[in-house]
Amino acid sequence: MTTITPETFLAVFLIFCRIGGCLLVVPGFSSARVAPQIRLFIALAVTLALAPLLVERFQVSLKDQQPLTTLGWILTETLTGLLIGLLGRVFFLALQTMVTAIAMAIGFGSIPGTPIEETEPMAAIGSLIMMVATTLIFLSDLHWELFRGLIASYSRIPVGEGFGAQMALIQIADQITAAFLLALRVSSPFIVYSVIVNLAVGIANKLTPSIPVFFLATPFILAGGMLILYFLFREFMLLFMAGFVSWLTQG
Repeated sequence: MTTITPETFLAVFLIFCRIGGCLLVVPGFSSARVAPQIRLFIALAVTLALAPLLVERFQVSLKDQQPLTTLGWILTETLTGLLIGLLGRVFFLALQTMVTAIAMAIGFGSIPGTPIEETEPMAAIGSLIMMVATTLIFLSDLHWELFRGLIASYSRIPVGEGFGAQMALIQIADQITAAFLLALRVSSPFIVYSVIVNLAVGIANKLTPSIPVFFLATPFILAGGMLILYFLFREFMLLFMAGFVSWLTQG
């Protein structure tokens, strides 16, 4: 049984700094559709739930600690949480970039939709994909895997070690590379379709300059894009979520 001391409350607050920083930017919880008060209560609930597992890591080090050192720990824990959340957020930023490219490639770029992850509107097909990806996080219980990863992060990044800016930048750069390669791989059928279709329409327009081929072909390009989306949407989301799960379990 843990004895409640002033160091216990400070340890719980330090745990809240890392968890709160992570939930501030991690996909799903950081959505603009989630009210800030709800995010705060979720962070508090998760902190209190995980505190019995983690508080003993802090209490010995916090005893008779100088206030300036404690302030440094608070800053370090917050930055560590933000880094963990940002590494997961990069996947959805890459997906959002590619679905915007997909919408423009198949002719849906001018049709606005309701924003899901961000406050700015994006193409309707992009809003659909982002909504499904966000929903799958909770339907697949990946948010529990995120909390498990937060517990494991105390073994890889112990409290008091300080925030390594160089290592953080390396991790972010590697994560951006992996995330955009994944997003490009899952969206490649639409990119290839766009190149082939626009090349064919351009050749047809050169052969028949008196006919507005681009205007006539727009409905067929839209229909072809929607047909590809219909047949490949399941594999599209499965491949993306597989990459996200791989980061959650191994990152």
